[in-house]
Amino acid sequence: MSTSNRNRLTAGGLIDRARPLGFSFDGTRYRGYEGDTLASALLANGVRLVGRSFKYHRPRGIFSAGAEEPNALVELRSGARREPNSRATVTELYDGLEAASQNRWPSLAVDALSLNRFLQPFLGAGFYYKTFMWPAAFWEKLYEPIIRRAAGLGRAAEEADPDHYEKATAFCDVLVIGAGPAGLMAALAAGRAGARVILADEDFLPGGGLNAEAGDVGRKPAPAFAAEMVAELMSLPTVRVMTRTSVFGVYDSGTYGALERVSDHLPEPAPFQPRQRLWRIIARRAVLAAGATERPIVFGGNDRPGVMLAGAVGTYVQRHAVLPGQKIALFANNDGAWREMLAAHAAGAPVETIIDVRTEVAADLTQAARAEGIRVLTGAQVIATAGKTLTGLTVATASGTERIAADTLAVSGGWSPSVHLTCHHGGKPRWEEAIAAFVPGTCPPGLSVAGAAKGVFGLGACLKDGAAIGAEAAQALGFTVPALDVPDVADAPFALTPFWHVEGSKGAAFVDLQNDVTAKDVGIAHKEGFRSVELLKRYTTLGMATDQGRTSNVTGLAIMASLTGASIPETGTTIFRPPYTPVSMGALAGHHRGKDFRPVRLTPTHEWARAQGAVFIETGAWLRAQYFPRNGEKDWLETVSREVTSVRAGVGLIDVSTFGKIDLQGRDVGAFLDRVYINGFAALAVGKARYGVMLREDGMVMDDGTTARLAPEHYVMTTTTANAAKVYQHLEFCLQVLWPELDVALSSVSEQWAQIALAGPRARDVLARVADGDVSNAALPFMGAIEGTVMGGVKARLFRLSFSGELGYEIAVPARFGAALAQALMQAGEEFGITPYGIEALGVMRIEKGHVSGNELSGQTTAGDLGFGRMASTKKDYIGRTLAARPGLTDPDRPAFVGFRPVDPSRRLRAGAHFLPLGAAPTMANDQGYMTSVAYSPHLGHWIGLGLITRGPERLGERVRAYDPVRGEEIEVEICAPGFIDPEGVRLRG
Repeated sequence: MSTSNRNRLTAGGLIDRARPLGFSFDGTRYRGYEGDTLASALLANGVRLVGRSFKYHRPRGIFSAGAEEPNALVELRSGARREPNSRATVTELYDGLEAASQNRWPSLAVDALSLNRFLQPFLGAGFYYKTFMWPAAFWEKLYEPIIRRAAGLGRAAEEADPDHYEKATAFCDVLVIGAGPAGLMAALAAGRAGARVILADEDFLPGGGLNAEAGDVGRKPAPAFAAEMVAELMSLPTVRVMTRTSVFGVYDSGTYGALERVSDHLPEPAPFQPRQRLWRIIARRAVLAAGATERPIVFGGNDRPGVMLAGAVGTYVQRHAVLPGQKIALFANNDGAWREMLAAHAAGAPVETIIDVRTEVAADLTQAARAEGIRVLTGAQVIATAGKTLTGLTVATASGTERIAADTLAVSGGWSPSVHLTCHHGGKPRWEEAIAAFVPGTCPPGLSVAGAAKGVFGLGACLKDGAAIGAEAAQALGFTVPALDVPDVADAPFALTPFWHVEGSKGAAFVDLQNDVTAKDVGIAHKEGFRSVELLKRYTTLGMATDQGRTSNVTGLAIMASLTGASIPETGTTIFRPPYTPVSMGALAGHHRGKDFRPVRLTPTHEWARAQGAVFIETGAWLRAQYFPRNGEKDWLETVSREVTSVRAGVGLIDVSTFGKIDLQGRDVGAFLDRVYINGFAALAVGKARYGVMLREDGMVMDDGTTARLAPEHYVMTTTTANAAKVYQHLEFCLQVLWPELDVALSSVSEQWAQIALAGPRARDVLARVADGDVSNAALPFMGAIEGTVMGGVKARLFRLSFSGELGYEIAVPARFGAALAQALMQAGEEFGITPYGIEALGVMRIEKGHVSGNELSGQTTAGDLGFGRMASTKKDYIGRTLAARPGLTDPDRPAFVGFRPVDPSRRLRAGAHFLPLGAAPTMANDQGYMTSVAYSPHLGHWIGLGLITRGPERLGERVRAYDPVRGEEIEVEICAPGFIDPEGVRLRG
């Protein structure tokens, strides 16, 4: 093991020198300390070359100290846990960590594909599109394999991931994103007010810039002040501090996506702990305090190992007690970088030269630098670098050029606020000339921005702004915020002269280090007409990488602006989309892999049904009771016939919780339902339910079900079990894409409510013994819907609906009371011979009644085919109306929905049988339709069927052949009305 740590300061930093950690990089063993990142530990051990670039395989070193890192992408671990493209700058060091460089062969030091650098003049923007065009057959066989082998990053693991991942949901009043100075103050202000606060920070050590701050805050060192604030926050009962947690997306209704790296800092997760946890955080208000990202300056050779951001140099020195080099120079255009270097020099970093593009710099800065023996060059520019890893600089001054020895060049072109999350609802950043950066524009509802993330760069100003924004968020929610004592920190003057690119510099000048995009590539895009920011991004791949263009986007836009002669705000910027930071596929999948990819869903009454002897069957993702056999019954048909007879003669119950249930709320729900259903819903009265049919865009029936209006702005929709997810997805698409202006909120509540159907002439008698209120015909008429309680106070929704054709009700209670409701109904109905029945009996009764179901809702039938033509409104528009009127879908010869009975009652019908005229040959030309559903009807004593046949309703009484080519059977059947029992509906209205 190498134990040199030759670049480690003997004192200082936030590392624990009493806890050394061993790790390896490319097979060589090194030592770091607790509190290190992989990047800081590598720098401490003198490792400067850490990777090769994406396209040209140029040597690359550590460039930053945070999530913006474009260069130091490594593979972590080995075997099944191998993880590619991990940023060394945010990888927390642990004992035994294995890391390896990537995108090189045969080794990092000697990479054969580094020869690409000699071809760089010929491999500019759009090279692939222009070169690999002919012959076309070569693309898949030759060109693409070569390109994929030459370009790329790390290798994914080839074995199954041994770890597991979780998903969780959290609720809070105020979500604070970022635990830097502004975020800590915002969380403290809201937390002291008693608000439920979640403070999420992607670092393992909260404090942000305070942990690398050299000065004092509140009469104590800045890191100690941060630790004190974090300790108080963790002591508050309503505050939750989530470290190692990146908030990566802003979604609708105050929902935020976050990734918690639970065990990434360990060799392997502890027993029963996940590797990572994907959070869905629902916040009433949120404060974005994500800070700002330092920008580089583009010049020749700016990608050489040893060139890094000035803020990163300061972080490694102050937080990690690491010297990035032994001869440090600064190239900058702003005062902040000077102060960073002066503080690093005071901590022991050998800063020898400061190069500033400005001709005039504040006198206090130049005097302080010269007093420390630091050479100052103003009005100067770095035009070239030398060495495989940096050994020297070529600097252009007013008097000429000169060579300066340096092994580390700190670069600073200013700072860009981290506006990414503010754009996730389509908001566009706006240009702030005073800081030469984009700042947040229109933010997502409920999101405020504090501190450097909105362009407030002074430490004192950040503390005050964070406290004010946090207090404002809590006050908006009705909390009384006590006065907060904000430390008085004097802010140094902020001075910056915008400067982006050293024109005429020697060597390749890189804008996007990760994607090997140069200033020349931006020029090519300009010459070839790809000047729009969106086209520039896609043509050159600028900003399309794991760092999301944090260090490259604004610089690339500035160069394009200079080429077009437009200003930067006129040139514009691309809009950031989630995720803000890379999220692993494992975290997105969670437990949904292997057998759990499509887990079996159990109804709330599953255990109760199992105790009743139910036989189960998979219906979609659900396991449902198929039938309930009793001793002495010889087969399933006898059991099902007994269940059907019992329901029609007395009363039965079935769990229908599997029906899709969608909660809709808002003032525009009625109008929305009018647009998705073929029939009208806007005039539906409170306390009533209505049957509806919805179409796809192509005019075919998508689903049917009932929707009840529980309150003026509250509706509940039911869908078929099979189409629940499809319908919900369809409704969300309509709201988000077609009609975003409608005030409608959707939520799937299928799992939240257990729903049991009672059916039969004694159904009301049973319900009356369980319900706490009046369920008489007057109080709850047919198609009525009321909210109340059952079983002595359990919240319930009661619907007067029937799928069986009998007097029927559906009782919905919170899912945890489902089994108790089933038991209570069984006890209440004991005197009436109540019978539990399964979906087979339900299917028999719906066929006897002539109701359509999944077999008829095949995606190939129209409302007219199924007999719903009269339901379709002619007074409003709705999805599918136009295409449903196509001649082919209104052809009177289309197969239409009717019933069928066997001419010989002893014969069995078969679903799928095709209808042929009597005496006609079994050919496609003679095919007139098919049988969709069949059942044995104990009420009629023979088999019956439903199906689709040409001009069906006009042919009642006609006989045709039902031909089953699969079984080699055929039977003569009579076409009849689909309602075999109680066609007038007397029973269900009883």
